Formats: sequence, C-alpha cells, structure tokens
Amino acid sequence: MEIKISPLAVVEEGAQIGADVQIAPFAFVGAKAKIGDRTTIGHGARIEGDTTIGSDCHIFSHAVVGSIPQDLKFHGEDVKLIIGNRNTIREFTLLNPGTEGGGGITKIGDDNLLMGYVHIAHDCIIGNRCIFANAATLAGHVEVGDGVVIGGMTPIHQFVKIGDLAMIAGASALSQDVPPYCLAEGNRAVLRGLNLTGLRRAMDREAINALRVAYKELFERGKPLKETAEKLLETSESEEVKKLCRFVLETKRGIPYERNIEK
Repeated sequence: MEIKISPLAVVEEGAQIGADVQIAPFAFVGAKAKIGDRTTIGHGARIEGDTTIGSDCHIFSHAVVGSIPQDLKFHGEDVKLIIGNRNTIREFTLLNPGTEGGGGITKIGDDNLLMGYVHIAHDCIIGNRCIFANAATLAGHVEVGDGVVIGGMTPIHQFVKIGDLAMIAGASALSQDVPPYCLAEGNRAVLRGLNLTGLRRAMDREAINALRVAYKELFERGKPLKETAEKLLETSESEEVKKLCRFVLETKRGIPYERNIEK
C-alpha cells in the first residue's frame, strides 16, 4: 500500500486512508473520515465530520466535504455523509451531512460530476451518473434519481424529488417534483417535454415512443392528472411509462406543468 500525503497536509489521527490515496498540500482530513483507495484530495480541500468517500474519487481544491449542516436545528448530533465511487467533486463545492430530522445521512452515489460551487445540503439522496453544473444548489431533503442533469445557477427547493434521466435547465428555479425522463425549465421551472437527448442515450426508440404518448396524455390533453396516470398504469405495457405514472401518483409537492387544454 502506498499513501501519498504531502507533509503540508493535515490528517488527524483516526482517519482511515485507503491504498494509493493522494492528499495535496494544505488539505485537511478529519479524524472520523474514511477515504477509499486511489482517491485524490486537492490543495486546500477539507474533509470533515463522519464522512465516507469511496474509491477513485477526485476532490478538487477548496472543496468542503462533510462540514456541519446549514440547519439551525442542528445541535451537534452524530450525522453522516456517504459518497460512493468514481465521483468528481470540483472546486469550492460544499457537501453537508444529514440531520436528526432527516435520518442523519446525506448520500451520494457513484460516477457523479459535481462542478464548481455546487452545494448539496443536509439529508439529500443523490443517485448515480448525475451531472450538476456550476453553482447548482440543492436545499435539504432533496432526492435525485440516476442520470439526472441539473444546469448551472439552478436552485432546488427543499423536499423536491427529481426522477431518473430528468433534466433541469440552467438558470431555472425548481420548487416542485420533476418526473423521470422529463425536461423542466424556467423560474419557476415547469415541464417543457421529455429529456429526449438523455433518453436517446439510454433506451431504444420503442420505449421513447411509448413515453411520448404517455407524456401527451398526462400533461398536454388537459385531463385530470392522477386519473390519467392511474389509467396508463393499468393499460400500458411499457415499464418506463409505468415508472412515470407511479411517480405522478406518489408526488407530494406536485408536478409543475402548464394546464393547457388541447383544442
């Protein structure tokens, strides 16, 4: 095992450091941190609190990972931040652990790209293969599925849920739930259609065509949303359509779409 720690870095006693980890000058790793194999921690980055970081992650300079939640209800409870494998965490990102009121854990999956100045707040759950562009900011308790793209300068309201393969356009402001496979844009953000670019990379034409039909039935014909979702759930043979409908039926914050009645 080879660990490459600069003599100018601070690694507190008790920190668990994997094989072939690199820690640059002026970085800080706290006593409760666990760093997976081959992870790189850049100049001036801080790994604080009970934070677990998986293997092959790259944490760039001045990222702050695991500092206490920005929640006035937090009073020093034992909380965690868990980050998976192969994540890229760029400069000046801020990632907070959970709070007692949200289960105590913030969790980030594998293969995500968090660009500069991204903030992921307490109790968020992030899936795999997501891209958060510069200065995308997630408030507490946000849930994000797999393959989601969030554009730059976009804030996400607390308790919002975003389904798999959805996209939120840059400079939007999202305060309601976005179903899987959909594209939302605007301030406040509303659905603009399907995330066709993402879908074409992830599924075949038959599945996309089924989603096109379902999207039109749900959001463009002016029919009662949940009744339409229940009907499609019963009649569609597409697993993707069923997933879309289940999300609609389970939403707590509502779906942000324009109620245009088709003539």
